[in-house]
Amino acid sequence: MAALSLPWEEVTYKRKQLLTRAGDTERYLYMVQEGVQRAFYQDEDKEATLVFSYAPSFSGVIDSFLLQQPSEYFLETITQSKLLRIHYNDFHSLMLQHRSIETWIRVAVTQVLAGTLQRQIELMAYSAEEKFTTLLHRSPQILNLIPHKYLASYIGVDPATFSKLLSKVRL
Repeated sequence: MAALSLPWEEVTYKRKQLLTRAGDTERYLYMVQEGVQRAFYQDEDKEATLVFSYAPSFSGVIDSFLLQQPSEYFLETITQSKLLRIHYNDFHSLMLQHRSIETWIRVAVTQVLAGTLQRQIELMAYSAEEKFTTLLHRSPQILNLIPHKYLASYIGVDPATFSKLLSKVRL
């Protein structure tokens, strides 16, 4: 569908650049062409990595984007990144004009929800070793893409435990 390709703009960001801050409303949906990004929650005491994005996938704070309300977390580039982005107003107009785009978004959001629920089970019920092996079975390339301190945060263990798991667990 040609209409979907029109409003996208190519942007590049340096390493460790914040794209969205907690409290801001996400204005863009991104398609990753190059690089790695992470969404994370942060308060005074703790930081927790929620999700990673890398090519070829979407990125952005999707709940803030779709609901147009302030984000509860941050989105930053881990590496230099080249992205395509579409502004919320353009995206919303496309959904209103093309029912198939709205259907596509509903299916995508449903898949994200299913993955989020599975991740909740992993975080709440799996041991550190089970979380580690599940992560590496799902995304074996991730060890080479993302710094280990962020992977440790993502599975809810400290960096020392992650290091021990790296040397202990055989896949």
